[in-house]
Amino acid sequence: MSGLGARVRLALVAGAVVCSGALAASASAQLPSTTDPRVGLSAGFDNAGVAKRGIELLANRPKPAGWGTPGEVAFFNSDMAFQGNYAFVGGWNGFQIFDISNPSAPVLKTAAVCPGGQGDLSVYGNLLFVSVEETRARKDCKLASEENGPTTSANRFRGVRIFDISDINNPQNKGGVQTCRGSHTHTLVEGKGDPSSVYIYVSGTSGTVGQTDDIATCDAGPATNANPSQWRIEVIKVPLANPTAAAIVNEPRVFKNEQTGALNGLQNLPQTQNHPCTATSPNAPGGGCQTGATGPTGNWQPVPDTNSCHDITVFESQDIAAGACEGNGLLLDISDPANPRRIDAVADPLFAYWHGATFSNDGRYVVFTDEWGGGTNPRCRATDQLSWGGNAIYEIVNRKLVFRSYYKMPAAQTVTENCVSHIPSIVPVEGRHVFVQAWYQAGASMVDFTNAAAPKEIGYYDRGPISATTLVFGGWWSTYWYNGTIYASELSRGFDSLALTPTTDLTAADLATTKNVLQSQRLNVQTQQPYLRTSTSEDGNVGGTVPATLGLSLGTPANFGTFTPGVPRTYEASTKATVISTAGDALLSVSDAGPNPGFLVNGAFKLTEPLQARARNATNTGTAYNNVGSVLNLLQYSAPISNDEVQLQFSQKINANDALRTGTYSKTLTFTLSTTNP
Repeated sequence: MSGLGARVRLALVAGAVVCSGALAASASAQLPSTTDPRVGLSAGFDNAGVAKRGIELLANRPKPAGWGTPGEVAFFNSDMAFQGNYAFVGGWNGFQIFDISNPSAPVLKTAAVCPGGQGDLSVYGNLLFVSVEETRARKDCKLASEENGPTTSANRFRGVRIFDISDINNPQNKGGVQTCRGSHTHTLVEGKGDPSSVYIYVSGTSGTVGQTDDIATCDAGPATNANPSQWRIEVIKVPLANPTAAAIVNEPRVFKNEQTGALNGLQNLPQTQNHPCTATSPNAPGGGCQTGATGPTGNWQPVPDTNSCHDITVFESQDIAAGACEGNGLLLDISDPANPRRIDAVADPLFAYWHGATFSNDGRYVVFTDEWGGGTNPRCRATDQLSWGGNAIYEIVNRKLVFRSYYKMPAAQTVTENCVSHIPSIVPVEGRHVFVQAWYQAGASMVDFTNAAAPKEIGYYDRGPISATTLVFGGWWSTYWYNGTIYASELSRGFDSLALTPTTDLTAADLATTKNVLQSQRLNVQTQQPYLRTSTSEDGNVGGTVPATLGLSLGTPANFGTFTPGVPRTYEASTKATVISTAGDALLSVSDAGPNPGFLVNGAFKLTEPLQARARNATNTGTAYNNVGSVLNLLQYSAPISNDEVQLQFSQKINANDALRTGTYSKTLTFTLSTTNP
């Protein structure tokens, strides 16, 4: 068959069907640069070396006096939110409020001490919401001491605190809503059609359940229990006029397997015992890749076990949300805000911990982040591949998540710099998809992902490590664009404001387009609103061309299960393919060029019966199974097609007297999309 062609290889195994595309394979082989200007920066707390491109520091405001020493976890800064001319900076020790009327000279207005990490926050009108999960946290915002007495189940607070910030200089504690696992993060959702209330989606990742008298129904048991406190999120409804009446109104089981009813219906263990770095750099300084780790979770840090969400980002204008949920990335329907519903889930064998999510400004793409190492370990070393601990960019196609590429900050960091991806923030450059993202002690990276298959770094700002000899926790937790300025929350060094400056990749004309968007009155990054332009005009011709395109991508893994010797049975497995063709005709075929073509093999052994395959889509549902051989035609297209979802189905017959060898029977097949009429 001559003409254009697109090929994808698929490995068929007795236990699973594993698909890999060229992009993922190529990204996983890349290592960070060791010659980048960010490599080798001098260390220091307030005098570290700096490398920058397209980003300039305007001001730094150290943490208030008494808010800890560098690297002290109990005093870390964490996430930020914005409203009007104020920036709200959360943390383990409480929160700070800055007046940012002049971005070059932020003024600290309030430093409210109220311990209980991690202190992620959101703001809405006169209310400030703060996430609390530490067991040391108390209702009265005090710490256990001889003067204050011990922290007990009666005075402990774990959940979402609510503060009245009508007086920005004197926030008032209005209590809050306690949850069984506390609140690691939360997401504010506006009440659809009901301006009198807002909703809070609570993500609790703590393994510590209960320990407070306010909730008597917590259950630390397994997923088989009637109502375990894991494998769910909580939905809080907050009446804005009476926030003390806030309460949990739903505990949706967004990980549930709807066929079996299992509450733990998504990924429950890593796809491999150890992280992929074990095979390439087991002795890397900084740990995390050591051999000899036992148990099914090996040396994964953290473990990609989906029993909670770490972060949920909502895109309310399209009634969708993206959940970064430890072992899976989720797409949720939030058309009913009180009842979020899962519509898709994806997994990735390279992801240690699905941590955060950010939509493109048009809601077409989702950038998921991987918090390999938990944020407190060096995971941007010269030996750490660029597909580990970075981002995975997905496109939403027919309400399904389709992988497009990986991205990771490309400069090698030292073992004294905690580094991994954190939450991106959209920068509204007209006609392009751009975000800025914090990487802890690797600073900030600005990325153009207009071509989602090939994201490109277009700017950065990086300080050297706090210490050249010891890992002292620090770096930017958040770098968020708000009304023309980037603001940054540094774990140890305080609060920063930064400005974008022109480069060849982001010109002065590009930067000017970020100023013709409507000013935001509020920014909670996990409550994502598209930026709307005040004006834009350009003369030009109307028209377009379609390049010759054949696209073929494979979906999530399938599984034959276990072949049982002595029992006659026909096993079936399936996966999905997505087909794009601009050709006048196209043919989808499969071939087997390996040893013993058409048969699954296990070393020198092969199965008696041939492997069979077929393909079905919405218009071709009656295709019969046929033996896989040198070439097997599966589907014929007589016209262009876009994002056609194809079911690739496999059948393997095992006879009662077939001799089966211990091990895995597998075969790599090549699927080809070709045309004679491009």
